[in-house]
This record gives sequence, C-alpha cells and structure tokens, in this order.
Amino acid sequence: MNHPPPDPPDPVAPRADAGSNAAMRESLALPDLDKPPRRLRVVHRTRYHYDRPIARSLHRLHLRPLADWKQRVISHHIAVTPAVPLIDYEDAFGNWATRCEIPGPYADLDIVAESVVDLFDYDPFAFTKLLGRMPTIPLAWMPGERTMLNPYLEHIELPDSQIRDLYDYAMFFAEKHHRNLMETLFAINLELFRNYTYQPNSTGLDTTPHEVMTRRRGVCQDFANLFISLARLLGVPARYVCGYVHTHIAAASRAGSDATHAWVQLYIPEIGWKGFDPTNGVLTQLDHVRVGYGRHYRDAAPITGTLFGQAVETMTVDVHVTDITQPGPPDSPDSTGERSA
Repeated sequence: MNHPPPDPPDPVAPRADAGSNAAMRESLALPDLDKPPRRLRVVHRTRYHYDRPIARSLHRLHLRPLADWKQRVISHHIAVTPAVPLIDYEDAFGNWATRCEIPGPYADLDIVAESVVDLFDYDPFAFTKLLGRMPTIPLAWMPGERTMLNPYLEHIELPDSQIRDLYDYAMFFAEKHHRNLMETLFAINLELFRNYTYQPNSTGLDTTPHEVMTRRRGVCQDFANLFISLARLLGVPARYVCGYVHTHIAAASRAGSDATHAWVQLYIPEIGWKGFDPTNGVLTQLDHVRVGYGRHYRDAAPITGTLFGQAVETMTVDVHVTDITQPGPPDSPDSTGERSA
C-alpha cells in the first residue's frame, strides 16, 4: 500500500490580517494568483469489445472537466471510433455532457478523451475562517434553500433498520464533537480514510452504504456513497463528484492505482459546496480534477449507454493523469466551449 498523505491541518487557525492582500485572499478562500496553477493532462481511454455485432447504441459521456474559478480547461478533445457526430450540451446538474449514436453494426468501440486543466492554488480550510459562529447539528434551512437542496438531502431507499444503523453511526461523530458541524464532517472524513480498507474489486455498483459500513472496506465510490449517506442523515446536503485524482506516482496516495476517482461535496451554510475526499482523508485542492456532479453515481458517470442487441461485453479503461506544469504565465483558456486538438 502506498504511503498515506499527512493529516489535514488544524481547520480553526486564527483569522488572517485583513490589511494584507494575500491574507485577504486567504480569508476569502480565493486562489493565490501569485502562484502559477498546477497544469494536469488527463488521457482517459475506454475500450469495449462485444462477442457479436451490436445493431446500434446510444451514449452519454461526462468526460469534459468543469470550469470555474478553481479549475480552468485549457484544451479538450474526444475521439470516438467508429467515428460519429458528437453533440455537446449542459446537463441538468450543470455538467458538460456529450451524446452520440453509434449506428452499427459494430463489435469494437473506442472512446478517448484528452484534457489539459489548470488547477489554482487556494487554502481548502480558509472557509472555516469566514464562519463567525460555527454551525451546529441539526442545521436549519430556509424554505427556498430546502427546495433547491432537497435532491441532495434525500436518502436512498433502504430498510428502516439499516437507516437507523447509519443514523446512529453518524450521530456518534456528531455527539463526540458536541454537534459542531465542521468538526463532525472532518472526523467522518478521517474515519473513512483511517479505519476502512481500500480494497479494489471488493464491491459493485449495487453495494449499499450500509454494506460498506458493515464490511469496512471498498473503493472510492463506496466511501463517497457512505459519506453522502451519513451527511444527509445529519441534514447536510451532499452530492457525488466524478473526476480524476493526480496520484503522485513516486509518493502516491491511498488511491494510487485509481486515477479515475470519486469524492463528495457538502453544502456548508453561507459558504457553499466544499470537497471532501474520504478515500484519502483530505479536502480537495490541487490533485482533484472535477468532471461531473450528481445526486449519485448514475447522474455523473463518465460513460453510460443503451445497447440494441444481445452480446457479451468486455471493457477496459486506461487513465493517465500527468503533471505538466511549466514555469511562467499560464496560457489562455479554451473559452469557446468547442473541442480543440
């Protein structure tokens, strides 16, 4: 197993001096523009082979990284073989999505996405300095907020006894930390990292949060699902994040063999969405490339599709995330929204 990253720093550091521009940026959790961004190249290749020809298929792709003040897309390109027209659109969750139809018949499908992304440096704990009074559990949401956040507060269907077990587990952390919201969330994040075993191929897409809690093992998707379950039972809106993690091969994180990655974002009152990675026990910063958000995995899965035909499918996925940061001013972003070579 690779060496784990160090524990996150103390999130309740003293407020920065407002007289300093650098300190002001830190207190507002804005990127430090004096530092060059980290530039990552992501190559994601998915191959499908079928033991008999497929008549046709429809596909939705979430492969283009998101763009905002923390993350900038420099270039992005998708190639599909057999070659077909690709249609880009913004989905209901604000993600970049691409749809295509493969007319067939075909027995092999190859999808390659290459992206170059700049990640801007910022203090992931700076938002705690903006909280004049630390929120406590239970949280109180205004009617309009609850209407907008309700999809991220609804728990999945499970037997009542299992939901009670999960709720009691979540409340253990809340009571231990005197119902302090942030201390509770930090503690859950570290618990899943320290006391759950990262074990590839030990679970599937149908593994429930209760099964993960009971078995105490899984992969990034399982730890994300369990964290989402616990947060929602505490009244904290939580959403699933699909993307990539830069694993620093020389001194890799716990998810060193898993460049495609999943983590969570939690909605903090009067602060907004903040990324927590329970697989590695950290808050997201310069190693995480965000591609899609959703209520759960299905909303943001990298590739989904419908096949017309009966065949046995074999799939292989290769993902490489490389740090290509160069000294000097960053290049201009790809602002057109179109694919570029």
